[in-house]
Amino acid sequence: MQNFDYIIVGAGSAGCTLANRLTENPDTSVLVIEAGGWDRDPLIHIPLGWGKIFQKRLHDWMYCSEPEPHVGYREVECARGKVVGGSSSTNAMAWVRGNPEDFNRWAEQYQLPDWSYEHVLPYFKKQEDWREGDTHGRGRGGPIAVQRCTYDDQLIQAYADAAQAAGHEWTDDYNSARQAGFSRLQMSIKDGRRCSAASGYLRPALKRPNLSIKVNTLVSRVLIHNGQAIGVEVIENGRPVAIHADQEVLLSGGVINSPQLLMLSGIGNAEHLRRHGIDVQLDLRGVGQNLQDHVSTIVMYKRKSPSPFLKAMRLDRIGPAMINAYLFGKGFASDVPGGLVAFLKSQANLKAPDIQMLLTAAPLAAWPYLKPFKQPFEDGFACRTVLLHPESRGRIELANADPATAPKIFHNFLACDNDWAAVRASIRYVREIARQPELAPYIEAEIAPGPTCESPEALDAFIRKTAITVHHPASTCRMGPPNDSMAVVDSQLRVHGVNRLRVIDASVMPDLTSGNINSPVIMIAERAADFIRNGAAAAH
Repeated sequence: MQNFDYIIVGAGSAGCTLANRLTENPDTSVLVIEAGGWDRDPLIHIPLGWGKIFQKRLHDWMYCSEPEPHVGYREVECARGKVVGGSSSTNAMAWVRGNPEDFNRWAEQYQLPDWSYEHVLPYFKKQEDWREGDTHGRGRGGPIAVQRCTYDDQLIQAYADAAQAAGHEWTDDYNSARQAGFSRLQMSIKDGRRCSAASGYLRPALKRPNLSIKVNTLVSRVLIHNGQAIGVEVIENGRPVAIHADQEVLLSGGVINSPQLLMLSGIGNAEHLRRHGIDVQLDLRGVGQNLQDHVSTIVMYKRKSPSPFLKAMRLDRIGPAMINAYLFGKGFASDVPGGLVAFLKSQANLKAPDIQMLLTAAPLAAWPYLKPFKQPFEDGFACRTVLLHPESRGRIELANADPATAPKIFHNFLACDNDWAAVRASIRYVREIARQPELAPYIEAEIAPGPTCESPEALDAFIRKTAITVHHPASTCRMGPPNDSMAVVDSQLRVHGVNRLRVIDASVMPDLTSGNINSPVIMIAERAADFIRNGAAAAH
């Protein structure tokens, strides 16, 4: 049997962070096990390549939800990165810490005083390399380089002016003192290339002899003996192989895979496990429950005149641009056609924003073209709206006891009236901004929902037909004290009732943060590394 001090299941944002921090001690041996392959695809590293990764669902687990009753019984895709770097290798690179109120809410509402904003801020700073403007509250020299979006299109400034004309505030840095308002989007990009957790955290640690990595390897279960985790079982060449952990097993498989692996290991709702013929190690009802995600709608426009994006996507231009970005980190393909983000409140009395808006200065459907061989796409731009704090809750369930079978995902999107009200408000905000004179030179027509979609019934039908996830699932193994019957891990991310086993990823979030979740996940892993190291030091 192979032996390591720590086994990390999953080389996503959390797993890469843990691998780096735990191997800083040369006497600590660490194994990272990743179900996907290495992140060698050039499309991962070229920022503009994200569009094709998303459209083709490359390096992805290919998950879809079960038919969703509140959005027309559609099966909503649930893209999750299956590659070294996890979703940080496949996401749109938006960098958002969340609102300070998020973490104070965790501290107060969920009895987690050690997770207040005061406690987590040092770990947000530790992960960052922010070199733009005021550095108050920001980090310098950390593994993840963060910059403002550099995409150049006059539409972006016009939209910012229109937003302020519509009564919205401007904030220079939503990741610092004040989140609310419109701002230039911040991105995890370094020298024109994606700065994933793999490139920022894992690659610098690869030279350390105490770090080992297995890729294209599926973990089938955690091995538990006398109430403690002693290792994992993996499938290699079609056969189960046991690997031993002398210290701890750390699950960083993500919001879908971590609860699935716990259930396959006999930890979860006992009735559900028995139904699939799994021996119950621990009846822990919260495993797989409390699933929540940021649901999104979109408003799309046709442009009056050709955009920089349309011009740059001509085949004889985009080909050299992709090469230039990959080799030198320069030019059009070294960023994405984003630009603006906003955090707004649907009701004035809310403590934190509950709506996010993301401007994309390009149409959703785009491709390289060259007349007369291939025609160009219809030019346009879009504003995506995001419901930040849904009341709706879903769950993850096993389909069967086979670790290679995808679990069942029930998002339960828009199951609550308050969620509908906030989504309707977000579309109203977008339309109000579009009516401002600053945008008149850019908008020929609203394509979706479209000018005929005005009645409440028509708008609800549009939302029901088009609402999707923006890929921020969370909370399926949430933190909480022992007296919380639905908590899966404690405040130091140790699984209740099982020794030497932690879950460290977005699944431990008590509820969703205000925005994209990659930065909060890395913060959680940075904190977990300190918990682990401090615990090991105390044990000695």
